[in-house]
Amino acid sequence: MNQEEFARRTQAMRQTLYRTAYLYLGREADALEAVDEAVYQALRALGQLREAAFFETWLTRILLNTCHRELRRRNRFHPGGEDALPDTAGPDAYDGLPLREAVGRLPEELRAVVILRFFTGYTQSETAQALGIPQGTVATRQRKALALLRLELGEEDGA
Repeated sequence: MNQEEFARRTQAMRQTLYRTAYLYLGREADALEAVDEAVYQALRALGQLREAAFFETWLTRILLNTCHRELRRRNRFHPGGEDALPDTAGPDAYDGLPLREAVGRLPEELRAVVILRFFTGYTQSETAQALGIPQGTVATRQRKALALLRLELGEEDGA
């Protein structure tokens, strides 16, 4: 893949990448920075891409790694974790939903599956490839995550 095709395909994915990073990091500025960093890292590693057909999941995997590094950095510099930081995200209707908070409280491995499957629109196969896990594991984590979300959102409705 040449740099021109890289730029074209990256631009086509930009919204999906941003949405994924925003769901992981919860803030507009952090999401934009993570997308930029992931695109930069991908461009530097373009020679390591074995098949152009897997470009989208390859770039998504780089983005997820970038988001994980940012979350680790937050925890290191802010011992209270994400909740200790003020929410400076832009106006997004999804922000106020209890679903966003519930997804944010899921364990990392379950949250990754939910974000990729339901908010980014990846298939189970694409999610498995992006996360580097078997497709059966994706299905199991998806079931667990949905059960936890139903339980949590059902409790909030009853309160």
